[in-house]
Amino acid sequence: MSWFAKNYEKAAIGGAAVVALGLAYAGWSKIGAVETDFSATTKGVGKNDPAVAGADLIPKAIASMGLDRTVKQAMADDRAVDTFTGIPLFVSRDNPTEGLDLIDGEKVHDEIPNTWWLEHKIDLGFADSPERDEDEDGFSNLEEFKGNTNPSDSKSHPLLLAKLKLVEVETFTWFVRPGFEVEAGKFSFSYGDSKGLENKTGTAVPVPVGGLFFAKEPSMNRFKFLGTKVRREMNKKVNEEMDITYHQIEDQKPNKKGTVYDIPNFPDQRAAEFAKNDYTAVFSLEALGLAGQDFKVEENTPFALPQDAKEKNYLLKSVTPEKVEVEYTAPDGTKQTVEIPKGSMPKIAP
Repeated sequence: MSWFAKNYEKAAIGGAAVVALGLAYAGWSKIGAVETDFSATTKGVGKNDPAVAGADLIPKAIASMGLDRTVKQAMADDRAVDTFTGIPLFVSRDNPTEGLDLIDGEKVHDEIPNTWWLEHKIDLGFADSPERDEDEDGFSNLEEFKGNTNPSDSKSHPLLLAKLKLVEVETFTWFVRPGFEVEAGKFSFSYGDSKGLENKTGTAVPVPVGGLFFAKEPSMNRFKFLGTKVRREMNKKVNEEMDITYHQIEDQKPNKKGTVYDIPNFPDQRAAEFAKNDYTAVFSLEALGLAGQDFKVEENTPFALPQDAKEKNYLLKSVTPEKVEVEYTAPDGTKQTVEIPKGSMPKIAP
């Protein structure tokens, strides 16, 4: 038997010891080479560690976080200066080589002080700045200035009535003709209009004083018979004075309630002479983005501006085919009336 076979256990123990010593040496040598391999050292920490680049700036960075960094209004000769854009530069209109002082110098636009533009932060450097509409509410900067309203707020604007345009006037013509006295104090009536519609009470059911007519459409219960009266008038056909019986009829339509018409007995050829008209104005509010959106208002009817507003502060007082009159409450609380010609807007002083 060989020596190795007899002493196997001793050889294994000795070999293990040699390997252990080798590993121990390798570990010790690496510890000594950390600085070389990793450019670092185990000596020192934090701000006093010269091996950490910029470590000395950390305390300064922390301290800067507590500084007040609020941008404050800059001043120049007791005047506020826009910190970010500086002072806008303008030149004199009459002398382009001369600078213009917006505070103490001449007006850039004749009707509006320079300070007004500055207060509302609106660029006055355009030739048409007064005609521009900064908040797109339908009113120009000049109109807002005259109306003492905020040109940068669409909810602040002059009287909307100033932008009410009369597009057209719709006319509806009708007539009522008294008939015969069927019974004592009871008469028949007939009706016709520009739409070609007709109506009548008939002799079977004559209308008494105080009675409403007609019993069906068109114009159902629109009229009330108040009675008759006699007038002595000249009959031009025979050139002679005659007694003419007039029938008094009261309109019951809501916007005309209380209006009384005196209508005589007349042949069909005189119907146009005593015909009446119902007028409806077609408007467009040329403001608040509503231009071109027509809406209708019957004569003697309250309405609102804009149309869907809760308070109806305007009254369509009178209407003709060529113009209308609108009653409104002025800023001083007084009732005022303004005329609006067809195709135009009213002229209202601010």
